[in-house]
Formats: sequence, C-alpha cells, structure tokens
Amino acid sequence: MTKAIKISKERMYDIVRIPVITEKATLGSEHNQVTFKVPLDASKLEVAAAVEGIFGVKVTAVNTLRQKGKTKRFRGRLGQRSDMKKAYVTLAAGQTIDVATGV
Repeated sequence: MTKAIKISKERMYDIVRIPVITEKATLGSEHNQVTFKVPLDASKLEVAAAVEGIFGVKVTAVNTLRQKGKTKRFRGRLGQRSDMKKAYVTLAAGQTIDVATGV
C-alpha cells in the first residue's frame, strides 16, 4: 500500500478478527493472499496497517467485500444473519503468514 496510517495496537487487533479458512481462501495462498474477517467500518488502509503491524509483513494490496447476511428460517420464524466484511490481503513476494498458529 502506498499510504501508511497510524492506528493503535488495540485497534489493530480489533480490525483483524479471524482468518477465513475456506477452499477459496486457501487457493489464494498460491498468490500470496491471506483472507481475514474485518469489521464493517474498517477501511483498506486500516486493514493494511493492522496486518503489517501485527504480523510484521509488507502488504502490497487489499481487496474488500461486504457480504450481506442471509435470511434464514428457524422453527418457522424468519431470521437474519449478520452482515460481514472480508479483506483479501496480498503480501509482497517472499512474505508469508501462517494462519494456522495464533498470534
């Protein structure tokens, strides 16, 4: 990322919530990509700064998507799952993050 912003350590750990471990997310690891669930109000610059601050890697790009919550039925009543935001973080060549281990 070209711009670097300053955020607190507390906000960094709030932004990078959990890694997404799906088939599509693991296929992204072939292209130096790691996927995280992030808050709905997190910007791309904040996500890049948080990943660089927590894991000590160089981030080249961040792509985000907002996933709307599904409408589901439970015992005949309609319910709504929460919306969520995912961030696909592309790392510089030679950089890796092991999402299987904790921080």
